Amino acid sequence: MARRLAAFTYEGVLLFGVVWAAGLVYGIATNQRHALAGSAGLQVTLFVVLGAYFVYFWSRHGQTLAMRTWRLRLVGSDGAPPGPGRACVRYLLAWLWFLPALATVAMSGLKGGGEVAAVVVAGVLAYAALARLRGDGQFLHDVVSGTRIIDASVPPAPSSPAGVATPSVSTPPPS
Repeated sequence: MARRLAAFTYEGVLLFGVVWAAGLVYGIATNQRHALAGSAGLQVTLFVVLGAYFVYFWSRHGQTLAMRTWRLRLVGSDGAPPGPGRACVRYLLAWLWFLPALATVAMSGLKGGGEVAAVVVAGVLAYAALARLRGDGQFLHDVVSGTRIIDASVPPAPSSPAGVATPSVSTPPPS
């Protein structure tokens, strides 16, 4: 659980650059002169850009850059990276990390940065704690989307043709 939360935090740091670059391109393309002008369009653009980032990496490699650093891999029930459709479903469901807390902020009328940050952090930690209720420790969005996070530092078992035994210990060639 700690590695997954560390990868989650590191992902946020890496995504800062992705969001910044997408925001810059959006601002130049729309001639945006004020941060609040066109903010809905910017939010939609960032949602799509982040979705493209995650769906690409999850469906191609099973790992984002942060997941690779922390040796985590996303797989489907067959042990392979999820296809683009399943990765898209997982991306949409992964917003469960934030949506309950953001809805709470919107309904309560909180405006202060510290208060909003505290509610969002509490919401993220509460969502992470839900994984402790499951025996396998998987998050709700993984369970629903049919994916799971595995330890990528453990190499997969070698496959061999049927009936051919693979040696468990290799011996060095004679010198």
